[in-house]
Amino acid sequence: MNWRVRAAGLADLDALFGFATMTGGGFTNLPPDRDTLAAKLERSEAAFARPESPPEDELYLLALEEVATGEVVGTAQIFSRVGVRWPFYSYRLATLTQTSQQLRRTFRAEMLNLVTDFEGATEVGGLFLHPEKRRDGVGRLLARSRYLFIAMHRRRFGEEVMAELRGRLDEKGSSPFWEGLGEKFFGMSFQEADSFNALHGNQFIADLMPKHPIYTALLSDDARAAIGQVHDSGKPALAMLEEEGFRYDGYIDIFDGGPAVSIRTEQLRTVREARKATLGGVMPPGSGVPAIVASGRGNMFNATFADIDAQGDSVLIDAAGRSALSLDAGEEVTYALR
Repeated sequence: MNWRVRAAGLADLDALFGFATMTGGGFTNLPPDRDTLAAKLERSEAAFARPESPPEDELYLLALEEVATGEVVGTAQIFSRVGVRWPFYSYRLATLTQTSQQLRRTFRAEMLNLVTDFEGATEVGGLFLHPEKRRDGVGRLLARSRYLFIAMHRRRFGEEVMAELRGRLDEKGSSPFWEGLGEKFFGMSFQEADSFNALHGNQFIADLMPKHPIYTALLSDDARAAIGQVHDSGKPALAMLEEEGFRYDGYIDIFDGGPAVSIRTEQLRTVREARKATLGGVMPPGSGVPAIVASGRGNMFNATFADIDAQGDSVLIDAAGRSALSLDAGEEVTYALR
C-alpha cells in the first residue's frame, strides 16, 4: 500500500471521531466529542491558511490516508506555541538533600514542583494510528511528517519542541498518579478531570492545584511507581521520539504522571537532515535510497515514503512517491533519509 500524510479538514471529522472512541481514555488531544473535534479542525484549517509569521496559538492537524482509496487511518497534531491562552503546567522532579550532623545521616527527598517551563514551546501530540494499520513503519511516516512540516515552515514554530506521553493507567482505565495526588485536591475522578481538560482546558489546575512542592514520599506506592512511566500503548511513540533526539529531563504530566520529553527545534533529527531539492524526474525501479519526502506549503502540504536518488540540487523519486505527492518535474520537494 501507498500512504500519504496531508493537512486535515472538516471532511475528516467522522474519521477523527472514530479514532477518539478507540483511545481508551487519557488521550486529551483527541476527545470523543464531535463538537470539540469539529472546532479543532476549524482551528487547524485557519492555521494552515495563515501567512508565514511567528507562532501565536495555532493547531495543525494532519491526516494519514491510503492513497488509492482515500481512507483515513491516522492523525497527528502540532501546537505552534503552548501557554498562550492559559499556563501550560507540568510537574518537575527535584531532589532536596539535607544532612543532620547530630544524627550523622543524610536524607534525600524527592519533590514535585508545579512549573510552566515549557511555555512558548511547540508541542507535538495527538498521534493516533488505527490498530489494524500499525505495521510497515506507517506510524513513523505520520510522526516524522510533523518534523518535515516544521522544517518547511520554520518561522511558524518555537525554539523548543516538547511532547507529553500518556501515563500508566490501571485495568479500570484510572490513573494511579491522579488517584494519589490530583483527586485529593479536585474531588473528581481521573476520567472526569481528563474529560474536562480536553473540552475546556486546564485553567482549573491553576485555580485549585497547590503551588508548594509535593514530597513524593507522601504519595501511595502506586502513585510513586507511575511517575514518569509511559502507557504501554505509548511505548512505540516514545521510541520514535527518542530516535528524533527527544530527552526526558524529569518533567511529567500533571494528570497521569506520564513523561514529558523535549528537544531544541534545530536539533530534531528530521529538521537537521532535511534537504530541499527540485524534482528531476522518475527514478528507475530498484534503485535509490528510502526517504520521507514532502511537498507543498500550508494546506497543500503532503508527505510520503519514497525511494530517491539525490543529485545535488535535483532529486529523482520513484513512481509511487511521485504519484502520492502529485508532483511534476521542476517542483520543489523537501526530504530526509529514513
